[in-house]
Amino acid sequence: MVLNRLRSFSPIDAVAAVVALAALGGVIWSPKLSNAVAKATGAVKPVRVSVDVRHLYSANPEQLLNSAREEAALNIVIRNQPAGRVTLVSVDDLTNSLTAVQPDGSVVVADAPSTALPRHARFVMEANAEIKPSGVVIGGTKLKVGVPVELEGRLYRLNGVVSGVTPL
Repeated sequence: MVLNRLRSFSPIDAVAAVVALAALGGVIWSPKLSNAVAKATGAVKPVRVSVDVRHLYSANPEQLLNSAREEAALNIVIRNQPAGRVTLVSVDDLTNSLTAVQPDGSVVVADAPSTALPRHARFVMEANAEIKPSGVVIGGTKLKVGVPVELEGRLYRLNGVVSGVTPL
């Protein structure tokens, strides 16, 4: 009787079973589910990430930086993969100042006289990330110093490089 039941299965039934198992495996190992499991187990911890944006060209760079500060959150894209929304802690202007050595050996530092020069900025953000032995993982993507990222707000999309990752 068992032999008769096995004969009633066709190759199409076997293919359907394999597809169903693959779908079940995809659900179990999906990034969203693994993130939920990581949150539930306490593997997700807050980290502070700093991103340096060089050569920030804007008609009004101070207004752009103030707009970013007011927004208080932005989307981050790591290696062309959307990694979610992060909280913006601060935006610092890193534009180089002029340094001159005087004949008596003293050093004089002054702000650059031209605002037409490209500006540099450091965006400091906080995010929830998995801390793994291989590094910090945000949104399923490893984040290390030197990794190129995109920062996207309501009025801007900027390319930068990670300059610091610190677990809190």
